[in-house]
Amino acid sequence: MNIRKNWNRQELLLAFGLYCQMPFGKMHSRNPIIIKAARLLGRTPSALAMKLTNIASIDPKITSTGRKGLSGASNADKEMWEEMHNNWESFMLESSEALNDLTSDESGDSTYIESHIGRMKAIKAKARIGQNFFRESVLSAYNNACCICGLSIPKLLVASHIIPWHVDTLNRLNPRNGLCLSMLHDKALDTGIITIQDDMTIMISKRIKSKDDFYKNTIECYEGKEISRPEKFQPDLEFLAYHRNNIFQR
Repeated sequence: MNIRKNWNRQELLLAFGLYCQMPFGKMHSRNPIIIKAARLLGRTPSALAMKLTNIASIDPKITSTGRKGLSGASNADKEMWEEMHNNWESFMLESSEALNDLTSDESGDSTYIESHIGRMKAIKAKARIGQNFFRESVLSAYNNACCICGLSIPKLLVASHIIPWHVDTLNRLNPRNGLCLSMLHDKALDTGIITIQDDMTIMISKRIKSKDDFYKNTIECYEGKEISRPEKFQPDLEFLAYHRNNIFQR
């Protein structure tokens, strides 16, 4: 008879870190990333995949679309969900350290899981770790495609901050403060040429007076169109309001 082992804090930190940085559709036991992470944890891929879908059951963005995941989320899961949302930076660092500890124990070095979801190496600089975590969390939420134009070449995508990194340190790693954008649309958001309304439609600044066909075909043509909605981490309406009121060129 198999005895189910409770998940300790280090294991939960790793599971939640994976959840943040993995598209919902890839949270299954056949995913090579889950297989490798499960081996590090000393658990089966099915057990780790089940934990991820349990986490999904307490994610309001997932449940609001009718996808409910599994219903076995524990009190520890719910507590870590609140902890994560209350302090993204602290969670990100501790989750990264938990992953580093596990890989170090196994291989004798500090190499992180080389993967689509992390591409994290033994980076000691907090800012760099945070940037990687934020990027992977935001891009995975939008299935690695620009939410405006649909471009899906990772090297040309940016995890854009709605409220700039230097303005709100509390939410600079919060994926709900991010949008997956092409490099062009990232710059347009950053300079206030475009913004997003509460209904997730795009608004273009009227200050730009251009007859340039490229501008019309890549920026202006998206006026009033709705961005692609993320699977997780819906943009926070307060962050969008800040952008409209403080950055957008009205």
